[in-house]
Amino acid sequence: MNEFGMSGDDLEQMYQEVILEASKHPHGKESFAPNAAVEQSADAAANVTVQASHEYCTPGESHQFNPTCGDEATIHVEVSDDEPHTIKRLVWDGHGCSISQASLSVMVDLVDSKTVDEAMGLEQTFHKLMESRGAGLDDENLEEKLGDAVVFQGVSKYPMRIKCALLGWEGLKDSIAKALAAKN
Repeated sequence: MNEFGMSGDDLEQMYQEVILEASKHPHGKESFAPNAAVEQSADAAANVTVQASHEYCTPGESHQFNPTCGDEATIHVEVSDDEPHTIKRLVWDGHGCSISQASLSVMVDLVDSKTVDEAMGLEQTFHKLMESRGAGLDDENLEEKLGDAVVFQGVSKYPMRIKCALLGWEGLKDSIAKALAAKN
């Protein structure tokens, strides 16, 4: 049993349910991104994700590409003018494997309407979970904050799949930075 009172089999069952449901019925997915080709450097395959040079990206938008398996997503974030900045709108468009699509969907559920600081804290916590290689986090309060995203602990056992799960989170971080820079 883990700190949530679940056996490994229960966590695996929850993982399958969340991944399948979130990839079939993704939250926050909106068709808005242009169908543009992604430019990659020669060493792009070595990177976790590649920020594409995307002439159509607006402030608060980031286009991410995972050259390992072809996952691609454009994340669009609008933040409030007042401080502390709050995420007013978070949408994405893209395609890829069920892990990348489910991670984007779960991310939207977790960070929508949060302050930028809260969203970045969740992004850092999710990264730590992905670095755990299946061990989870030392602090069960952090795992609790991740909600359904905790099921991606199973993905963290597979280094090639970590890139899929992190695609949207990398885009979130970049989009927020761009949205805040446009306000200054």
